[in-house]
Amino acid sequence: MHIEEPKLQVVLITGMSGSGKSVTLHALEDTGFFCVDNLPPELLLPFVTLERQHNASRVAIAMDARNASALPLLPAQLTLLKEQGITVKSLFLDATTETLVRRYSETRRRHPLSQSESGQSAVEQRRALVDAIELERQLLGTLREQAHIIDTSIIRPSQLQAYVKSLISVASEQLTLVFESFAFKRGVPSDADYVFDVRMLPNPHYEPELRLLTGQDAAVAEFLQQQSDVTQMLTHIEQFLGHWLGALTRDHRSYVTVAIGCTGGQHRSVYLVEQLTKLFSTKWITLKRHRELAEPPVKSNPATS
Repeated sequence: MHIEEPKLQVVLITGMSGSGKSVTLHALEDTGFFCVDNLPPELLLPFVTLERQHNASRVAIAMDARNASALPLLPAQLTLLKEQGITVKSLFLDATTETLVRRYSETRRRHPLSQSESGQSAVEQRRALVDAIELERQLLGTLREQAHIIDTSIIRPSQLQAYVKSLISVASEQLTLVFESFAFKRGVPSDADYVFDVRMLPNPHYEPELRLLTGQDAAVAEFLQQQSDVTQMLTHIEQFLGHWLGALTRDHRSYVTVAIGCTGGQHRSVYLVEQLTKLFSTKWITLKRHRELAEPPVKSNPATS
């Protein structure tokens, strides 16, 4: 009797230093992945071959710009792994330069590419750190383009862990739609493929009885459903995505992140994300995230819903 070997799943984690790669590795380790940090790119193929010989099923590997000279090898290596029937997911952790500078200042860590020297003034040290961060962005640019981007600028480690776990749990063979609400006053998510601004819609914030509620509450939903502009906006976004999702699938996209932004990320954007998730979850795997609300992402799978 032939026993089929378990299919190996490889998650490659790259991204900016200080953006949360260690948190991501810990999240995957919690879900049963064998995790390796800072593996040199030259060892990726031999390492995966060894893990297959050991009948491993899930492996997570983190790499960063400390191996810059060998990073150009990765795209071809990932293609080869996929051709061998291995499931490969690439995650890129990112954050704004200002966020990364603040994190390094708070932890007093040294950036791996920093050229700062002892005796420099605070201004010179900051300039050296910013230069190192921008250099790292250039070195990792190609990998960023080929991965699913996670903007960690203003999310807590617990939120990042929950989001990573939800991403890894979905089937990689299908396109996954990620709907994310956010507040413009806290910045546009850099991981968004499409951004819709809904700040022109009627705002429940100015209704005293709705101000402390969110777009997940029935009273807010009822208020917004009565606004013709809100209904029209929902229809337009649905039609736009419905028209282009097929083309994105043919382009072999694994994830598409649709960000809906309002002023505070509490009412209008949250409501629209909730509605869009319901509309698209019957045909697509969907994830919803409310960046400004303290809750984990929720997955909808059309095969089980």
